[in-house]
Amino acid sequence: MNIKLPEQNIVMIAGRLTRDPNSSYTQKGTAVCSFDVAVNRRYLDKVSNEWKDDVTYIPVVAWGSIAERCKDKLKKGSPVHVEGRLASEEYTDKSGVKRKTLKIVANRVQFLATVSREEKQSIDESLEETSAEPGSVSGINEEETPF
Repeated sequence: MNIKLPEQNIVMIAGRLTRDPNSSYTQKGTAVCSFDVAVNRRYLDKVSNEWKDDVTYIPVVAWGSIAERCKDKLKKGSPVHVEGRLASEEYTDKSGVKRKTLKIVANRVQFLATVSREEKQSIDESLEETSAEPGSVSGINEEETPF
């Protein structure tokens, strides 16, 4: 019996660009734009009882009209929400070692409103006051989630 298991490859992230986008065109004239997004996860360190940030840097590539808009609208520090799929890429580094990397191929990039540092600090402080537990959302402990 050949049973086909369901497969899904959907990714959503929100963060800020770590550098200005790099844009170019393929030989056939298709626009391509790549950039990296820094995504922060804030948590309370149980040992020091201090709030800390865990930052993940995620490479993103956009194609066609999405790439054109990204090239025109984004710059280092721009806040974005990206939806797409994960794609792996193999390459050989300068020393001849084969490597693999993951990136997001965007099918939607939403440009988010810029928030001033004062507004961000106020938002962060209000989130700290209302947070139920580190790593939790609405009182659900992330460590207890079965997936």
